[in-house]
Amino acid sequence: MVAVTMRVLSANLFSLLLLCALASVFYVWSALEDRLERHKRRFSVPGAVSFHQALPVDLSAKTFRALLAVPAAQRLHFGDRLKTRLNLTNQPVSAGNRDYNMNGDNKRSAPREGPVKLSPLEDGIFWNEWLEDTLPAGFTEEYAVAWQKKARTYRVVKLEPGCGRISNQLATFADGTKACVRYGINADQVQGETLTYYLARLLGITNLPPLVLSQLDSDSEQWESVRTRIDGLQWNDRAVVSLTQWISNLTGVITPAPLRQESSGLHPALKGLWNKTAAELLELMQWTDLIVLDYLTANFDRLVSNLFSLQWDSRVMERDTNNLLKTPRGDLVFIDNEAGLVHGFRVLNMWEKYHNTVLSSVCVFRKRTTQRVAELHTRRDSRQRLLELYRDSEPLSQELGFLSDEHAGVLQDRIDRLYKHIVHCKGKYGQL
Repeated sequence: MVAVTMRVLSANLFSLLLLCALASVFYVWSALEDRLERHKRRFSVPGAVSFHQALPVDLSAKTFRALLAVPAAQRLHFGDRLKTRLNLTNQPVSAGNRDYNMNGDNKRSAPREGPVKLSPLEDGIFWNEWLEDTLPAGFTEEYAVAWQKKARTYRVVKLEPGCGRISNQLATFADGTKACVRYGINADQVQGETLTYYLARLLGITNLPPLVLSQLDSDSEQWESVRTRIDGLQWNDRAVVSLTQWISNLTGVITPAPLRQESSGLHPALKGLWNKTAAELLELMQWTDLIVLDYLTANFDRLVSNLFSLQWDSRVMERDTNNLLKTPRGDLVFIDNEAGLVHGFRVLNMWEKYHNTVLSSVCVFRKRTTQRVAELHTRRDSRQRLLELYRDSEPLSQELGFLSDEHAGVLQDRIDRLYKHIVHCKGKYGQL
């Protein structure tokens, strides 16, 4: 009897060790993929040679994120609908009117160094209006429309590795500019990338590079010059792919101290806020928009994946955050949003506790973002408004498809939950 018990214990111990080893391997491969992606983003400029063009295998197939491509079978249960009302105006807010890399007026060109003389917050939980006005305009709607028009008509003359997994490619247009082509492991990822972009537009978040869809039609003049390369990649001839503007000279971003696991969170009572420079506060403001967007889309492939990785890597928050880069001016760029919405909703039960942990760490928000969240909550029309923006902006929207009714319900539920959290923060810190 003792011998049998010992054999059972040994088998269980061996199984546990094997699971830990597999998790470690997945994490190492994931980190390697991310490093290669960032390395190529920093040094791949028009005319430059990529250091990793000869990689023979698709490393992404071995990452823990790729293993989550199998849809979750569980059905999501929605909580009670919210009845509270936040004292915010529902007035539409302009997303800005300046190109991404241009200096704007005197407010947006204001110095970012040195301590901020005014309070960084107002009305308890909102960033100061001066800071909001100083926030970079990002990829404005005007800028995005101009780039999209070009990206839909310019011929692609070259495809090469350079945008993460081998199923994605770095495209060079006839004028020498570049774009990331995302074929995706499945259509869900292209759909998630695309709908996340338009949801960000709906929220007035302008940190995502412009995006268009294109179909790999054999009769398409746009892809004619790279048809041999497409055949070699074994891409489906009728597949719909996304193209996002390639931004060069970007660097990695480390999670700010208030958002790390050992911190009490980013909230109005945090004394360190009053000692930060304008540049530091502007970056934190962009982080709060990022957390709002990632929560709504259930994107697990950024800060949430770092939180998950703390199980075996206690210093993961001290390294670059997945799929987040920064310009030399300090403006954050939210890239590679394939895990959002469709795919993120399918595996929501696996990640929800981490999403909730990240959201609960923030009680400071950009007022213009919360106004749009409040409006979507009050009107309960997120599905309709997102669909209308998507269809009006993207000629191939019907080819790629939209959220299912179930996933549209999940999105509205997450908007309601986010709104409830903002109301909670307002009640807790509104009198400070």
